[in-house]
Amino acid sequence: MVVVVGAGPTGLALACGLALAGVSVRIVDKAERPSTASRALGIQPRGSEVLNRLGALKGLPERSVRITEFVTHVNGKCLMRLKVGAHAALVDRPVLVNSQAEVEAQLLRRLRELGVEVEWGRKFVDADEDAENVTVQLEDGAVRARWLVGCDGAHSRVRASAEIGFPGAPTMDGFFLTDVRASLPFPRDVVSAWLHREGMLGVFPLPGDGVWRLVASAPADGEDIGSDGVSDALRLAVQKHAGIQPPERWTDLWTSTFRIQRRLATRYRSGRVLLAGDAAHVHSPFGGQGMNTGLGDAENLAWKLALVASGRAHSRLLDTYESERRPAAREVLASTSGVTRLALADNMVMRTVRDRVLVPLLRLPTAQRLLWEKSSQLRISYCSGPLGGRWSRLRIGVGPRAGDRVPDLACLREDGVRTRLHRELGHRWAIVAPAPVAPAFADIARRHLGADTVVAPLSETGGRRTVMLVRPDAHLGWAGVSSAALDDWLTRALGGGGGLR
Repeated sequence: MVVVVGAGPTGLALACGLALAGVSVRIVDKAERPSTASRALGIQPRGSEVLNRLGALKGLPERSVRITEFVTHVNGKCLMRLKVGAHAALVDRPVLVNSQAEVEAQLLRRLRELGVEVEWGRKFVDADEDAENVTVQLEDGAVRARWLVGCDGAHSRVRASAEIGFPGAPTMDGFFLTDVRASLPFPRDVVSAWLHREGMLGVFPLPGDGVWRLVASAPADGEDIGSDGVSDALRLAVQKHAGIQPPERWTDLWTSTFRIQRRLATRYRSGRVLLAGDAAHVHSPFGGQGMNTGLGDAENLAWKLALVASGRAHSRLLDTYESERRPAAREVLASTSGVTRLALADNMVMRTVRDRVLVPLLRLPTAQRLLWEKSSQLRISYCSGPLGGRWSRLRIGVGPRAGDRVPDLACLREDGVRTRLHRELGHRWAIVAPAPVAPAFADIARRHLGADTVVAPLSETGGRRTVMLVRPDAHLGWAGVSSAALDDWLTRALGGGGGLR
């Protein structure tokens, strides 16, 4: 059994992935009930894919705001428009804006469908482990499990119990935010930002009639004011930066203050304890990467932990979780911190570089394509990790390398119905192959990975003979033409031998 501490998006997604794989899982949270606060907002294309593979995306796009453009004003002048996905061939899903609470509600519904209920009001205290198990101490009792995963946020008690370091520091001054219902004259499919030497303002449309998220920089002592002070400060920011007189009818739905932190856990695993999501990394919210990075952690860890918990893989496979996900988090920390420093440029040199160099560059189609492919998180690759192929660092030929995300290929189901690869994965392994050889390779994969491995013959092979083994997170595990080579890769990968390296 696996115990997951924390019922935010990361913990819920991990529990869903484990339950889908048939692993016994319990998820506990110190809160008495699900949160209704919106907190994180952006669902990037990769986040949508993860939710879809878990069966938790249903209906969410229709209830979300679809963003088509990001507009940036500097000192009152519109300097840049970034059209979402306009030049990015990889991005085939929109950027969605919805509250974190709505994403959590989707995952909660899916988890209940899988027969698992969150155990609310159960606070984690400590954990003790031996060679075979970990005893999870809760305020109201103890739970015996094989594995413990801390998904309990930036102030993780699981991380502290495992004595895992979390170095870093606050990187910027404070911010005010509110979700407000008001008649503001901004487009409902655009995220707008105003940057000024005296501060910044961000405006995000939210689902609902006239509902918006407003974020503004706070003075150094701004965190001590009450909710009325936050509301007044944001009204003033709308008037000062956007040049809009705030309407009289202004209803605050939720207000908060925060400081940007930049921290990364020194390791993601200590024996039978693992970390995911904000328990492992926190960073600037600029760019909307936080919740999506946590969802990526959950999906990567779920299939590996499922193989280990079911006895199909050695526990050394779990070390590849840190090897693959920690570099991804480190890159997110660096990129979001850089964007934040430039957006809030606090000296003349930074402002000049931003306004005279970077803004013109970001108007170029190539720059916009690269930016959106990166922010979508569909460019994340594990080719340099221990499960990557020997030649994965070199781009040889066409198609994905071992560790790259596999495109959503046109395939056939085993019953002959035409479909798409990502639709069929459903958090399972897949053999993608020309129809004549697919059964033989599927037999090998199922012997190692389980009977629910998907067989997806290509609809059109284009003369290709290559067989692909696709991981449950839609990344390429192995590619080749020899069934013996596939058997060897699986033997080494599941035995903790490092795949093809």
